[in-house]
Amino acid sequence: MKSQKQSNEGSVGLFTYPVLQAADILLYRSTHVPVGDDQVQHLELTQDTARLFNRKYGDFFPIPRAIVNTSKKIRSLRDPSAKMSKSDPQKIATVRLTDTPEEIILKFRKAVTDFTSEVTYDPEKRPGVSNLVAIHSAVTGLGTDDIVSQSRGLDTAQYKLTVAESVIEKLNPIRREFERLRKERGYLQGTLDRGAQRAKEMAAPVYDTVCHLVGFT
Repeated sequence: MKSQKQSNEGSVGLFTYPVLQAADILLYRSTHVPVGDDQVQHLELTQDTARLFNRKYGDFFPIPRAIVNTSKKIRSLRDPSAKMSKSDPQKIATVRLTDTPEEIILKFRKAVTDFTSEVTYDPEKRPGVSNLVAIHSAVTGLGTDDIVSQSRGLDTAQYKLTVAESVIEKLNPIRREFERLRKERGYLQGTLDRGAQRAKEMAAPVYDTVCHLVGFT
């Protein structure tokens, strides 16, 4: 739970985020929303809000349905019991799309494994090594059984570098495109401006109608 990772004072974001997410979904009258497992409850709040509004003010909002991502979660490189997260305070626990090859190699070298050198896939008994296999599978498209078979004879230290090289190969084109776009500030600003204008055009009629229905106008 995110709340367990916060300080004793907690974070207002834990309370405001689901509300803002619901507003974003309803403002565009979305019918389907792609979510991860940890977002299902937030979408249920959105659905309840839409039903309550429709019951009181008339059938206006569609009830958004979840498109649940069933892909396996990538686990933290430093704590394979937790998912990899951009907010992890341990910077070497998370691989970012913009990481350099040197940064990726360092992170995988520091990845938590165990005292058995053989490469196997057993998430229950060997979560650290199994996470590396899962990452390797994700970036190559190979099944975990194929990964394990191909890695026979490698110890975990060698295998970490093999996974790092595969991740580098996969992410290099993305990183280079990021770097290119960062230099195109005019293009990026124009894209943001056009997107903002389009969002306003879509949202304004919905907002105006809601205000009318609840008696604000």
